[in-house]
Amino acid sequence: MIRWLVVVVLASILFSGLMPWLRRFGFGRLPGDFDFRLFGREFSLPLMSTLLLSLLAMLIARWI
Repeated sequence: MIRWLVVVVLASILFSGLMPWLRRFGFGRLPGDFDFRLFGREFSLPLMSTLLLSLLAMLIARWI
């Protein structure tokens, strides 16, 4: 259980860093992706994009 939690947190951090590049392809704008401003900083929680990209990576890994 803890391993999955670590993977999801690391994937969220990675996708948050890549969000400006991924937004050109429509990721980060899906329902379930949250953008909010707190203390003058902008934060993004790409939950649905993370789930979709993880599913895509799993399907590619199973196919190979």
